[in-house]
Amino acid sequence: MNMPALQWNAREKHLVSAGKIFDPSRLEWRTGDTDQEEGTPASPLEALKLLAANGALKRVPVGIIGPREATAEQRKIAHELGAAMADHGLQLLCGGKNGVMEAACEGHAAHGGIPVGILPDEEWQAANPFVGIPIATGIGPARNAVIARACIALIAVGGGVGTLSEMALGLQFNRLVLAMAGAPHVNGVPTMADIEETLDQVARRILFVV
Repeated sequence: MNMPALQWNAREKHLVSAGKIFDPSRLEWRTGDTDQEEGTPASPLEALKLLAANGALKRVPVGIIGPREATAEQRKIAHELGAAMADHGLQLLCGGKNGVMEAACEGHAAHGGIPVGILPDEEWQAANPFVGIPIATGIGPARNAVIARACIALIAVGGGVGTLSEMALGLQFNRLVLAMAGAPHVNGVPTMADIEETLDQVARRILFVV
């Protein structure tokens, strides 16, 4: 769906475009009465942040996936990505373990987020210390399918076979899948240059802006 320019109506606290209003609780556009002339232009990322600040945005998870044995650079990117997600009102969901997952959770929690970890283990205590909501599945690597299905988008930061399986499952479930920092190459998965570009793509998916 190719939407015209986004406008933020501060008085009504509505995101509007071409006479339509974005319903943040259902993540869809609907026809409604609004004065677009009162709005100010907003980029997809700016619009996402405004909706989140208004407290109405449905917090459908965005997944950060990657290896337990991460490089220092991958951990740094994951930490910054998790923090930026919290700043834009995005809910982090990950595998809840170490490496990229732990760094992402630490960044998200430090910026006021409550990271969710979908653990392969049978008990919640296996989660890294920054997971706010640990969910122990006891299903091992099959939990990758749960992560891919639950998220509206997946961001791979580095990774090996496990990450590759999550990326493939994400594509199978018609999720947005993005790659960063040496993530496995998968046809149909674009490689992002930086965090702002990555989150812009996530915002566009949430707002149905092409």
